[in-house]
Amino acid sequence: MDTRFIQSFLAVVESGSIAEAARRLDLAPTTVAQQIHALEADIGSKLLTRAGRTVKPTVVGTRIVERARGLVRDVRDLRSAASDTGLPAGPLRLGATPTTLMGLLPPLLRRWMQVHPDIPVYIEPGTSALLLDRMMSGELDAAILVHPAFDLPKTCAWRLLREESLILLTPSRMSVQDPLATAAREPFIRYDRNVVAGKMADEYLRAHGVRPTVHFELDGIEHISKLVAEGLGVSVLPDWPVIGAPDPQLRRWSLPSPCPARRVGMAWLRTSVRSQLAEEFVHMACRDQSEPGKQGRQQPQ
Repeated sequence: MDTRFIQSFLAVVESGSIAEAARRLDLAPTTVAQQIHALEADIGSKLLTRAGRTVKPTVVGTRIVERARGLVRDVRDLRSAASDTGLPAGPLRLGATPTTLMGLLPPLLRRWMQVHPDIPVYIEPGTSALLLDRMMSGELDAAILVHPAFDLPKTCAWRLLREESLILLTPSRMSVQDPLATAAREPFIRYDRNVVAGKMADEYLRAHGVRPTVHFELDGIEHISKLVAEGLGVSVLPDWPVIGAPDPQLRRWSLPSPCPARRVGMAWLRTSVRSQLAEEFVHMACRDQSEPGKQGRQQPQ
C-alpha cells in the first residue's frame, strides 16, 4: 500500500474535491483519481462518492479517515527519526498567525535557511486557537502563536518570544493628549473580542470606564491598521512588530499603566519526533530576538 495514495485520499476528503486536492498536492487531477482507484482496489472497498458538486467519503471511507491520518503521521515520523544527522529529518511543519507571518517569521526563516538549508519548513497560517488544535492533534510540529487565556497541556512545551503591550493606534495626523479620552471620543475599530488580545483590550477599556463608539469589529491587526490609516477610526491593539519602514500614516500611543500585554511564543509537543527541530528553531528565534538590530523594527510611539 502506497502512503502517497493515502495522502491523496485524505486531501480529497479534506477539500471535498479531486481538483482542489490535486492543486494542493501539485498533481494532475487524473493522477489523483488513479491513485484513489488504486487504493480502493487495494483495500477492496469504495472510499469516495460524489454528492452533487462535492466528493465525500463513503461509510467505509469515513471509518478509515482517522487511521489513515495516523498512518501518514507514523510514516512521516519514521522518515524523520531515520535521519543520520544531528537533527531529525524535516520538514518542520510550523503554524504561524498572520501577524507573525508579517513580522517575526521572515527573518527567522532567512536565518534557518542559512543554518539548515537541507531542512525545509512548511508554514501553515491560522488563528492561535486553530493552530493550537492542529498542533495538539499532531498535524503541526510547532506553532508561533498567542498564549491562550488558559494553561497549556503538560505535553506541550512553550517558549516566550515577546510580550506586546496594548497601544492606541491612530492616524499619524491626529494629535493625542489623553489616549483614553481619544479612544472614548473618536470612532472606534474594535479588535475581535473572540481572540485573546481583543478580549484583553475590551476589558482594559472597561476597567478605565471607556465605552468607545464602535463602528467596526474584526480580527486581523493588519486589516485594522489599514482602516485606521484610512481615517476610519482609532483602535487599541497589541504593539506588534513591523518589518521594514514604518507606515507614515499611522502612529502608536502608549496607554496608561498598568497596561496588559499579550504573550507571543512558540509551542510544540514534547514527544514529537521533530521536537528537536522545534527546539532548534525556537532557540534561534530567541537568539535573534536578544541581538540588537534583529528584532522587527517598531513604529515610533
